[in-house]
Amino acid sequence: MIVVVGDLVTDVLVEQAGPIQIGSDTNASITVRGGGQAANTAAWLARTGQAVTLVAAVGDDPAGRDRVAELVAAGVRCAVDRQAGAPTGSVVVLAGPDERTMITDRGASLLLDPAAVVAAIDASGARHLHLSGYPLLHDGSRAAGLAALAAASERGLTTSVDAASAAPLRSVGASAFLTWVRATDLLLCNADEAEVLAGPGEPAEQAARLAAHVANAVVKQGAAGAWWAAGNGLVRRGRSTRVPMKDPTGAGDAFAAGLIASWCSGGSPEAALAAGAALGAEAVSQVGARP
Repeated sequence: MIVVVGDLVTDVLVEQAGPIQIGSDTNASITVRGGGQAANTAAWLARTGQAVTLVAAVGDDPAGRDRVAELVAAGVRCAVDRQAGAPTGSVVVLAGPDERTMITDRGASLLLDPAAVVAAIDASGARHLHLSGYPLLHDGSRAAGLAALAAASERGLTTSVDAASAAPLRSVGASAFLTWVRATDLLLCNADEAEVLAGPGEPAEQAARLAAHVANAVVKQGAAGAWWAAGNGLVRRGRSTRVPMKDPTGAGDAFAAGLIASWCSGGSPEAALAAGAALGAEAVSQVGARP
């Protein structure tokens, strides 16, 4: 069992065919579906056949009930706290062929309760904790994220953290974030997040710098592959699986799921990187952030 802690929100996916026409109309296809980095990763873990529990917070509203029902149907066990008086979080995802921009209302995700998180970890029977970085990046949910890491350490679980998003990482600062995740077994970040946390440079160099703070660090480079560095100085490169891109939303979450599922099953870093690349390729070949 893997327990994933973090966010469960509604994604409003806006797929525009071309540049947004500021101050005017832009043709787009708009869909509403479940999202959230932690929830997406949990759904992709279930896609691999992995037993997984999601710990998150939603509003006591129709959106929250729909989001939980979608995950249950996907095979995810849900330890989701319903917060009365707070809306389920929502994200407007502006997705073009080459990039995505997210406009976020975190809603009930900011009310994630530390005691509820620890209780859910205990009840899950998990051997590995995967923490979305989002709880750490916001004042309201930071205590819950730190409580999850502390509980995992005290109970002997292995741990992984996804750095989540470059802009809020800049706001909290690299030093603070790296202090919060110092005891982590595996830190994952994309190119923008790596630049915030490790400074500019080649991805192998960035991964090696990050591995001075955690046991292992992975820097993702999209179609260019990913780099894995260990605290002992070993650096490995994983190649990407090249496929036509339809939508990059959720690709990093799928990559994380594939990598973690392999690594937690005893796979080598090379095998874990390959598994992450394969699931990430599946994600970008479809529209939307989940299987």
